[in-house]
Amino acid sequence: MSNDGVIALAWNRIRLLKESPVGMVGAFLVLFWIFVAIFAPLIAPYDPNANNMDALIDPTPSAVNWLGADNSGRDILSRIIWGSRTVLIVAPIAVICAYIIGCLLGLMAGYYRGWVDQVINRIADILLSFPAIVLYIIVIMKLGPSAINVIMAVIFVATPQITRIVRGMTLELRERDYVAAAKMRGETALYIMLVEILPNARGPLIVDACLRLGYTTIAIGVLGFLGLGLPPPDPDWGGMVKETYAMMTIYPHMSLFPAAAITSLVVGFSLLADGMREISLRD
Repeated sequence: MSNDGVIALAWNRIRLLKESPVGMVGAFLVLFWIFVAIFAPLIAPYDPNANNMDALIDPTPSAVNWLGADNSGRDILSRIIWGSRTVLIVAPIAVICAYIIGCLLGLMAGYYRGWVDQVINRIADILLSFPAIVLYIIVIMKLGPSAINVIMAVIFVATPQITRIVRGMTLELRERDYVAAAKMRGETALYIMLVEILPNARGPLIVDACLRLGYTTIAIGVLGFLGLGLPPPDPDWGGMVKETYAMMTIYPHMSLFPAAAITSLVVGFSLLADGMREISLRD
């Protein structure tokens, strides 16, 4: 597909998304957090790791600390703003990497079938037999908590799921006339998989990618809550909930605000996926 074709396709998707109220709400939420993450140094009123001992006297929301302070006297709003960078860097990188590996494996399994399909399927079955949270914990406990290792854990968990989706779609699309025509032209298997099959599977894959970004956001929050996310004092929404969970009954805002941030971003990805699903049904 030419550059003009890609631009035209992207513009058509945006135009159709405007006709989906649900998709527009989701896009607004996601773009809001992207804007916050990009301009965090300009928007955040304070250093996210700065301790203000005066705020510990009364950590509730005030004119000085709009969302209040946590149990270490750090401004919650500033930490939420900077924490958005963690999610919106780690989640997309992890999902993109998982999609690259998962699509290649799924295309190979569905196109070649035979022993290639059997080997890839058995490996995917073994990984899918474990609960996702168990795999996350195993990988992070083995590698240690860090942004890179969280990305590795997400790739390890998401790749077999994506592989199965792409494999199923490839088994169907490989029988289409345009694939047969490509074979008659003498195109290579790699060309057929990447140029003929994969672009025609884009609709469901785009929807799944939006949903998977939401799942990954939740996973990052859960790992942070379990102490397996970014090492302190770096702001991490899940870690913020964990650090202030003991104060829930006294100062619930300390945990509720970062939890609301996680929820809003996940809802944004889910609504955007619904909008994309509506678009794919019109194609």
